[in-house]
Amino acid sequence: MTLPAQDRIRCDACRPPARTGRPPRHLARTAALVALLLLLAGGAATGCGGRATTHHKPGTTHEQASGSTGTLLDAQDGDGHRLREVPAQGAPEVGLTVRPDSEDGWNLRLALTAFRFTPDSTGGAALPGAGHAHLELDGHKLARVYGPWFHLPAAQVPEGAHTLTVRLYADDHTAWAVAGKPVEASVPLTAGPPGQAPHSHSAPAPTGPATPSGAPRADRTVTLAVRDGKVVPTTGRTEVKRGERVALRVTSDRADTLHVHGYDKELALPAGQEATLILTADRTGLFEVETHTSGLVLTQLLVR
Repeated sequence: MTLPAQDRIRCDACRPPARTGRPPRHLARTAALVALLLLLAGGAATGCGGRATTHHKPGTTHEQASGSTGTLLDAQDGDGHRLREVPAQGAPEVGLTVRPDSEDGWNLRLALTAFRFTPDSTGGAALPGAGHAHLELDGHKLARVYGPWFHLPAAQVPEGAHTLTVRLYADDHTAWAVAGKPVEASVPLTAGPPGQAPHSHSAPAPTGPATPSGAPRADRTVTLAVRDGKVVPTTGRTEVKRGERVALRVTSDRADTLHVHGYDKELALPAGQEATLILTADRTGLFEVETHTSGLVLTQLLVR
């Protein structure tokens, strides 16, 4: 049976409107899932704090996470770190100047070109012109360096003639290299007998520092120890008067580096051996004394 034309029009009007311009439900769910995955991927790339991170994935070594910066060579430096070669043009450069400290040991200054220290990214991928430095005495590592200034105590240098070397490393602990050779600088260093005051014949080769037995007497001595990741005695505050000499005697069961914030003083801590850092408290305020590798706060110097 054929409906009249007016009835056919009325029936067409009664139909539900066609879903034009609206995707089916399964497509909408797919689009929402893709958006969520992109959001999560963006969060992983920037880290919890919104700051980009270069740290490698679990299960990979530092060298495997390095990316394409430079060329990773099979050759190694004296500490067993592989060399990462970059073109000479624009490559990092370092110079080293050493002068006797007025109280103890020497003050070292690193003159850097095309290089910046990135202590918050240590352990991450190698980025151009970034990383840290190693300080060596006669080929033996003394400390890891995170800034252009470093204090080397006399107690770390035996009597006699030595060679002091500073070498630049990427965040993944590969050594920056040019033409197959590490980017480094070396200077001669001579330590005198106990009790001999520091002096220098010519820069940058100072001679004649005093050992701890001949070092200036301290007004206050703070004795601390690090055992099994804990500070003994428990971390507290040490109050001193401005102008006082403070001796920090620290023994760590693991090799580490002592750092006094605000004074830019550092001290290499050999495993199981007592090391002493002497400073003059000539700045007022609250200054933390911490270790670099273990990240422990040993004490707080309150200078009034």
